[in-house]
Amino acid sequence: MTRTSILGGESGHRSFLGGSVPHSRLFALLAAAVAGMVLTITLGTPGFAVGAALVIVTWLVTSPTVHGSLAERWVARRRWKERTRTGTVAYAPFDDARWHELGARRRHRRAAAREAAALRERPDGAEGLGWLDKRPGRPGIAWHAPTGEEPYLSVAFEVSGQVRGIESEHAVEQSQVAWGAFLASLGSEDSLARAVQSLSRVLPPDSAGHEAWVVSQVDPDAPEELLRSYDDLLHRMGRREMAQRHYVAVRWPLTGAFSRAAARYGPGRDGWRRLMDHEVDAITRGLRRARMGRVRALTAHEAAAVIAHMQNPSRPVDQTHDVDPDALGLAGTDAYSAHVVDDVDPSTGEPVRWWHRTALVTAKAMATGERNSLWVTPLLSGMPERIVRTLSLQTWMVPAREAKATARLDATSDHSEILRRREAGRLLDDESEASLSAAQRRLEDLRPGTQHHGAEWLGHLTVSAPSREELAQAVRLVTATAERGLGIERLEWLDTYQAAASGCTWPIVRGMRPPAPTTAQRMMRSLSGHGAREAL
Repeated sequence: MTRTSILGGESGHRSFLGGSVPHSRLFALLAAAVAGMVLTITLGTPGFAVGAALVIVTWLVTSPTVHGSLAERWVARRRWKERTRTGTVAYAPFDDARWHELGARRRHRRAAAREAAALRERPDGAEGLGWLDKRPGRPGIAWHAPTGEEPYLSVAFEVSGQVRGIESEHAVEQSQVAWGAFLASLGSEDSLARAVQSLSRVLPPDSAGHEAWVVSQVDPDAPEELLRSYDDLLHRMGRREMAQRHYVAVRWPLTGAFSRAAARYGPGRDGWRRLMDHEVDAITRGLRRARMGRVRALTAHEAAAVIAHMQNPSRPVDQTHDVDPDALGLAGTDAYSAHVVDDVDPSTGEPVRWWHRTALVTAKAMATGERNSLWVTPLLSGMPERIVRTLSLQTWMVPAREAKATARLDATSDHSEILRRREAGRLLDDESEASLSAAQRRLEDLRPGTQHHGAEWLGHLTVSAPSREELAQAVRLVTATAERGLGIERLEWLDTYQAAASGCTWPIVRGMRPPAPTTAQRMMRSLSGHGAREAL
């Protein structure tokens, strides 16, 4: 029997008042309550009435619904209006001459400012991305410094995947165990790598490899009808079938531990590159032990080609001769709920337009239940329609000591909440029971001797189509498949910033915030120090 795990129903740790109420809502309610008390003290009965009304209104506007709270929807509308007003809904690769031309324009300054806002060094999905190493033939080491986030390095690997053809249940189970062991190896407190992004890209097949084989293998004197017949077969297969490409990207936060480890290999950036050479080799070996098949670190040009293909699926994913790692973005614009990219089809030279829409997948939006390692298969290969799509799952590893402490606190908080409801004679909350069950499972997984570590995960799904109507139809089909086949009750479409959301399904490990340590965990990290300087 294939190993199963229970996913769903839990998306965050408990607050200091119990439960998993979002901090923004909790602070809004506390502020309303404090304001109500101040009004009561200063104005008496009228102040009490105003304060009570304020608390009720705050409760209503922050109450979560299927489509988000009233406050969240208001913020989304304001965000979209602001982006439209300033011109940041559009993107064009930065051009110095165009920038100076717009700056010198005397008439229509407002329109010129909006056009200038579209000229940016990087697209929204890859903002703050540079390269530590982009040498040909070497693993491409991306250097990220996105606004408001901790800088980090990332490397993308192409893998052939664990399941190839018909595999037995035992082989699938062993592959799942091996992948878990690989992730656990990154959870150690000594590990410099912290996050892993697994990408599966479903795309039309590229017949270039078959055509090259024909050119090299078929007798030059073969009848012309034979070659036309083979070419017709390839085109028929390409019209009906879809192929999959798999990638794994790993993230190294640029922490003090990373800098100290790099200093042992040499000064400055040279030490960083030498350290990363060892890290990339270790990750490559780990992925092979995890039964990922053929594993190969992508060069900067190859990673840029994958990103360009994801923006324009008409481009072959392996076409690298016309890409520049320092110019990742293709010109495009945001429509509400879609990211639109304009480019050309390399095979014909004709202009093409692709529409993309990205959704967020969280544990809270999933029905709680048992799932095995093939739980995403219906979305990747179980759809009869030809829909270009990318599924990204990110996993951030947490050392076992910290994960166990958090799980213990969460279980205690959930258990006390259930006892409080019972003593008050109130109906039990299904959410609290599901959260308690999840916390207890985490404690069981982290018991001594299991060699497991904690993890937090987040998913993103991008759907692409050549027109708005086809994208709308594809989104409906994918949503239905996700609900029926994967148990994902709700896909959260990131409608007001689709350009940035697209980058969450590129192999650059974007879109997931690192788990915030508790006050006690930060204190223990400070007490543990950095080790002796003389140590190897």
